[in-house]
Amino acid sequence: MLCGVATQNPPPAFDLIGRRYDESFVERDVQIAEAAWLVERLPAGSRVLDLGCGSGLPTAKQLLDAGLSVVGIDESEVMLELAREQAPGGDYRHGDLRELTGLGEFDAAVAFFALLMLSKADIELTLRAIRAQLRGPKLLLLSMVQGDFDTFPVNFLGAPTTVSAYPPDQLKQVVADAGFGSVELREFEAEAEPGRIEAQLYLRAVAE
Repeated sequence: MLCGVATQNPPPAFDLIGRRYDESFVERDVQIAEAAWLVERLPAGSRVLDLGCGSGLPTAKQLLDAGLSVVGIDESEVMLELAREQAPGGDYRHGDLRELTGLGEFDAAVAFFALLMLSKADIELTLRAIRAQLRGPKLLLLSMVQGDFDTFPVNFLGAPTTVSAYPPDQLKQVVADAGFGSVELREFEAEAEPGRIEAQLYLRAVAE
């Protein structure tokens, strides 16, 4: 879902997960509410970068239905095919979230549970790259899991991957250091997959 994959490497985790992601992700109310906050602040036609767009649900579809222009980036071709099916009208591109050159400028960027699959060093570089692509309202929505680890190996819905996480105050500082101000962070508990509750961090920010 996030990093570029060389041909000799195993397929991305989300190629293996595919449609099961939408079927298993139980609680998305907060994510939908965050995207609604963004929609309220952007005029129709505004350009939004959806990093780790996955299957297009719920965010890309929600933004497209509101009249926004969405460019979705994902490393998983399987998830991108689902996005084209479930959230038609977006510009979906197969790529590495750390490589944002050539995409043009955006009014806003969203990254829901996407950057957490990068290393902390890459998360911080990617946030700076996002900041460089923003114009106009320069809004950012970001969600992560709460914790304090770097590329920790996990098994998510049967697929091996790695996850990075920050404590809340550290995440706010990382985003601020990347060139964002007005950083607002809230914490929630949600059922991320059947039977597993996790602490989630949702962050809103405006580029300076």
